Amino acid sequence: PLFGPGSKMVTSAKSSVPTVTDQAAAMQLGQCAKNLATCLAELRTSAQKAHEACGPMEIDSALTAIQTLRSELQDAKMTAVNAQLKPLPGESVRNIIQDMLMLTSKSVGSSMAQLLTCAAQGNEHYTGIAARETAQALKTLAQAARGVAASTTEPKGAAAMLDSARDVMEGSALLIHEAKQALISPGDAESQQRLAQVAKAVSHSLNNCVNCLPGQKDVDMALKSIGEASKKLLIETIPPASKSFQEAQSELNQTAAELNQSAGEVVHASRGSSSQLAVASGKFSQDFDEFLDAGIEMAGHTQKKDDQVQVIGNLKNISMASSKLLLAAKSLSVDPAAANAKNLLAAAARAVTDSINQLITLCTQQAPGQKECDNALRELEAVRGMLDNPNEPVSDLSYFDCIESVMENSKVLGESMAGISQNCKTGDVSAFGDCVGSASKALCGLTEAAGQASYLVGVSDPNSQAGHQGLVDPIQFAKANQAIQMACQNLVDPESSPSQVLSAATIVAKHTSALCNACRLASSKTTNPVAKRHFVQSAKEVANSTANLVKTIKALDGDFSEENRNRCRVATAPLIEAVENLTTFASNPEFASVPAKISTEGSAAQEPILQSARSMLDSSTHLLKTARSLVINPKDPPTWSVLAGHSRTVSDSIKSLITAIRDKAPGQRECDSSIDNINKCIRDIEQASLAAVSQNLPSRDDISLEALQEQLTSTVQEIGHLIDPVSTAARGEASQLGHKVTQLAGYFEPLIKASVGVASKLKDHQQQMTFLDQTKTLAESALQMLYAAKEGGGNPKASHTHDAIAEAAQLMKEAVDDIMVTLNEAASEVGMVGGMVESIADAMAKVSAAGYSMTKSVTCPDELGALASQVTVDYSQLAVQGRLAAHTAEPEEIGFQIKTRVQDLGHGCIFLVQKAGALQITPSDSFTKRELIDCARAVTEKVSLVLSALQAGNKGTQACITAATAVSGIIADLDTTIMFASAGTLNAENEESFADHRENILKTAKALVEDTKMLVSGAASGQEKLAQAAQSSAKTITQLTDVVKLGAASIGSDDPETQVVLINAVKDVAKALGELISATKCAAGKAADDPSMYQLKSAAKVMVTNVTSLLKTVKAVEDEATRGTRALEATIECIKQEMSVFQSRDAPNKTTTPEEFIRMTKGITMATAKAVAAGNSGRQEDIIHTANVSRKAMSDMLTTCKQAAYHPEVSEEVKNRALMFGAECTTAYIDLLEHVLLVLQKPTAEQKQHLAACSKRVAGAVTELIQTAEAMKGSEWVDPEDPTVIAETELLGAAASIEAAAKKLEQLKPRAKPKQADETLNFEEQILEAAKSIAAATSALVKSASAAQRELVAQGKVGSVPANAVDDGQWSQGLISAARMVAAATSNLCEAANASVQGHASEEKLISSAKQVAASTAQLLVACKVKADQDSEAMRRLQIAGNAVKKASDNLVRAAQKAAFEKSDEDNVVVKTKFVGGIAQIIAAQEEMLRKERELEEARKKLAQIRQQQYKFLPSELREDSN
Repeated sequence: PLFGPGSKMVTSAKSSVPTVTDQAAAMQLGQCAKNLATCLAELRTSAQKAHEACGPMEIDSALTAIQTLRSELQDAKMTAVNAQLKPLPGESVRNIIQDMLMLTSKSVGSSMAQLLTCAAQGNEHYTGIAARETAQALKTLAQAARGVAASTTEPKGAAAMLDSARDVMEGSALLIHEAKQALISPGDAESQQRLAQVAKAVSHSLNNCVNCLPGQKDVDMALKSIGEASKKLLIETIPPASKSFQEAQSELNQTAAELNQSAGEVVHASRGSSSQLAVASGKFSQDFDEFLDAGIEMAGHTQKKDDQVQVIGNLKNISMASSKLLLAAKSLSVDPAAANAKNLLAAAARAVTDSINQLITLCTQQAPGQKECDNALRELEAVRGMLDNPNEPVSDLSYFDCIESVMENSKVLGESMAGISQNCKTGDVSAFGDCVGSASKALCGLTEAAGQASYLVGVSDPNSQAGHQGLVDPIQFAKANQAIQMACQNLVDPESSPSQVLSAATIVAKHTSALCNACRLASSKTTNPVAKRHFVQSAKEVANSTANLVKTIKALDGDFSEENRNRCRVATAPLIEAVENLTTFASNPEFASVPAKISTEGSAAQEPILQSARSMLDSSTHLLKTARSLVINPKDPPTWSVLAGHSRTVSDSIKSLITAIRDKAPGQRECDSSIDNINKCIRDIEQASLAAVSQNLPSRDDISLEALQEQLTSTVQEIGHLIDPVSTAARGEASQLGHKVTQLAGYFEPLIKASVGVASKLKDHQQQMTFLDQTKTLAESALQMLYAAKEGGGNPKASHTHDAIAEAAQLMKEAVDDIMVTLNEAASEVGMVGGMVESIADAMAKVSAAGYSMTKSVTCPDELGALASQVTVDYSQLAVQGRLAAHTAEPEEIGFQIKTRVQDLGHGCIFLVQKAGALQITPSDSFTKRELIDCARAVTEKVSLVLSALQAGNKGTQACITAATAVSGIIADLDTTIMFASAGTLNAENEESFADHRENILKTAKALVEDTKMLVSGAASGQEKLAQAAQSSAKTITQLTDVVKLGAASIGSDDPETQVVLINAVKDVAKALGELISATKCAAGKAADDPSMYQLKSAAKVMVTNVTSLLKTVKAVEDEATRGTRALEATIECIKQEMSVFQSRDAPNKTTTPEEFIRMTKGITMATAKAVAAGNSGRQEDIIHTANVSRKAMSDMLTTCKQAAYHPEVSEEVKNRALMFGAECTTAYIDLLEHVLLVLQKPTAEQKQHLAACSKRVAGAVTELIQTAEAMKGSEWVDPEDPTVIAETELLGAAASIEAAAKKLEQLKPRAKPKQADETLNFEEQILEAAKSIAAATSALVKSASAAQRELVAQGKVGSVPANAVDDGQWSQGLISAARMVAAATSNLCEAANASVQGHASEEKLISSAKQVAASTAQLLVACKVKADQDSEAMRRLQIAGNAVKKASDNLVRAAQKAAFEKSDEDNVVVKTKFVGGIAQIIAAQEEMLRKERELEEARKKLAQIRQQQYKFLPSELREDSN
């Protein structure tokens, strides 16, 4: 009995924690709930062990207890006989009776039913429990019996009570003894039969005991009296009438009214004291006797035999209805809380009224319309009681059924009232009678609906206690039991017609089927094995006995003979017995529902409905009485005005009833107040978000971050638990809606407080915003849920609202999942929650590190104390985690191994700490030092042993890590393959087609899906299964990538785009598998509601999506008409997945520069243009190309955007902007691609025009991204298109190229030649030296020019962005071209020097290059001087640098010229001695001279032209200077 309430208390306490505002109290409550849960678990374990040890003794113990009770009752009887028995303190008759009746009817009966079942099944454990419960119930019964006897004035009555109670004890002792015997030989038919007989005897004794109670005896006497009186109806011939017809009729009417009134008093008294019931039942039996005599007298007046039979039949019906009424009253007084007892009593009272009305209608010959009005008045009197007790359900109608019923009946009533008035005027008596009958039925329907609606309004008030559905619905069982008994009576009744027999058979079949279904459900829900089997067995018995009965009914339907009817009667007995047994078993308190308790506020809410209904009944009664007199005397004007007044009152009261029911619709008021509450919470969170954005969110100092996170977690979990109940209530449980909605809204204030508190404690701005945004999302989704719930209102027929409710519930679940994931991540970041294995490995690492430090600290013993203390702390943590790991490890041997190795490690740590202490005392003792080193080594070895044991128990996690590494390798390999495919170099080795590979790809992909399922289930299974699943998935993905690569190669390099699409598809699968393996690793061994499990599920969904996408892509590869569309769909899915990674809070592995980020945005611009073009052209080739380009562009942009945003120098605001616009750009691009898909399916001009709008949105987002990138660089950022900036860039570039050239020159060495004159060697070395100095000087010059440029900007002579683009732009152009010329000339000089040294070029080329360097340097100097301050430091440096270059160039030219001159001197001309030869030689020399002169002239002209052309592009300043 303790465990059930204890568990409920723990649940209630946990759900209350978030709503407690006092932090200390909330934490205390949470801690106490945890402690209670732990203690209950330990107590349960101990109790189970105790029961295992003492189980067989429980039956003996129960027997002993019952024997003791029997002796006590015997003693009490002796005392009572001597009139010495006195009530114990605190006992009052009513309390004792209540307790006793409750226990006799429920506890004793149900525990004995349990005992019988357990013994029959041979279940010793549960038989012991049932015996113990029976003994406890009998103890209370004995106490109650003694109390009743003590408070009874009659000694005989007291003795009878004690005797009957002692009989119960004796029978129970015998029953338990027989049960014990049945356990010894289970399945023995004889012992089972004995058991059943003893059980019947006990049941009989129990009934006798109950019948000895005050009030019960009187009801029994009344029942006996009715039975005796009813014997008068069995006589063959009715005696002749002794009174006149009028007298007999008047007497019948009078006695009927009295009997009807007595029936109402019985109903009322059954809720009161036993003495009231005794009086009411006595009066009822007396009135019945008088009514029966009047009825028989009336039967004597009937002339025809048939009419006489009909009157007697009606009297019999009244007799049966009266007996049922008394039985219902008796059972209600025995057990006031019994399910449906009050409804059965009300129904029995109405049955009495109906049967009286039937007799009156048959017998009386009154003035027109009188009996119809009397019948109606009696019916109204009977239903009035429904409004007196609105704390119980009146019917099964739902709230909306009540509204419908009220509307329909009010319509019928309106028509009937109009008919009553009309027929009174016209004198149409039969029509008048019909209208009165219709009005009466409508009023009864209205009253029933009003009673049920008021009950539902009361129950749905949040202050009322909502009821809870039990394992079975006792009302259903009780109704079914009653209906089956009634139907069986009709079946065997000789007077029943064939149609009545068939109707009865239908009722039996319907109710037995419902009972069997209820048993099946109860058996699936219960955890008690005995109950489970009993429900199944009972369902079989009911089904078999029904089948037998149906056979006899079929035979009876064919031939209505007496023999067939007898067979039918015999077949009904086992069915009735089976149903009764089942109903008794189902009435066990263990299975019972908890009834609702209506609060004072709930009662107040009921009042308007009840008031309107009472007003309606009162005015209707007056209306019918007035109509009764009017139909006799229609010419009476004052009566007509009274009728009109009553009619108006009825109409008004019905209108107010409808208004009251509509206004009080359950849950509506609560929905409105909850909506207001959540709106306020949303405003609060928005305020907090604004404060967080402006970095003004005040930190909460009254509570720690851990406590806040715990609060937030528990609140979000409670909200998550309420989503389904709210959704269910909104769809069809109106009475629960108010409770659930109020409960849900109540959690939002603590949610907001905790969320804002957590955010205020976080340093990371992004994390702050994530928490606040996700909390706001949750609140908004709850708001949507409440609006949907309000609209649905719990009306099962309002199916149009159900989709909205389901959608809102789904959104809310997703919001809860998101915030739980964020919470879990945040908690793990602060080290609150870590995986068990990780924490142990961490502790291990600490211990091994401490051991290492010990070895090191031999040299400095002062540190040993702190280290020893650290080892102790680390080991104590390790021991805790080790115990948990050993407990959860699979198989058990591994757990044992972990435990023993951790213990060994503990011993090692003890020795280590002891040696450390010894060394501190004697720091110079070398022997102790050596021992310490040995101990440290031993500890390190033991740590490795523990680690190996952990890994053995952690096989699955290890396999996941290995598989994840393999998958990342596969992804890198696929990237390389994509590069080859894009370059058009991916070809098949053999002549093969894609079709050769298709089946293989599909087969492998399906195998991968199976592996995915294994992975997901592996997370919840053991490490062994997880390891197998991880290894299998890694193997399958390797095979899949191989076959897809072969398939892609077989497409051929002439279609690289399709190849890329295919490889991308398998790359997506590999990526998803990597994520899934990672999620599986995190979720392994966690509970089903752990946030890591939600991540696992979402990763599995992505995996299945990507595999499906691959399969579609494979199928579309050969279909030229669809493959582009398919590629685009895959790209959209891929971008969405990339986006989810982008939006996750995981920081990227590396960061990048804003320039790189901007460079990547250019790809999007190009891809957008291609997408628009592809949409317009509609060609599949364009679509495929767009898909591939889009995928790469978006992936690159998202990666670099996140990397740039997370750069340490980027501010939080800029980072958030970058991430926001990155997401916006992606969303816009996805919309563009989706629109392209739409255009492909429906290529209209209007759709194509819309493409431009989509592309503009992308362009806008890209612009925002670029501006964000500019903001990332801060004040240093400048417009890359600005000519001034280009100038500086070129100057710096020139300096860099010059430095590179200088380095190149430094590496040059003269080539080795045969020994020649020293002057030549000298010349080459001179060249090199000169070239080197020119390069160095030029480099310095360019750097100085750059500095001068910056100085000009700083002085404001040149704007960083030119004011006059033409003017400053020209100047900048001059500077740029000069810098470029310096760089080019220096480069040429280096080449010429190199060639000259190696003997490949002439000195002339060298001289020319050096002169060019000097000239371009001069030009650069001029360009800088144009706007510079002549006296500035930078200008002076520039001048010096320029002079250095000029000087170096001049030196080089001189050296080269000198060398050339000397060389020309040394050239010897060999003159031919022969005359002709001499002449020819002269002619050739002159020819060469002329040719050279002409070439020189041409070269001069060419140089002039080049200079003229360049001159045109020079800025005006340079031209003037030149002039």
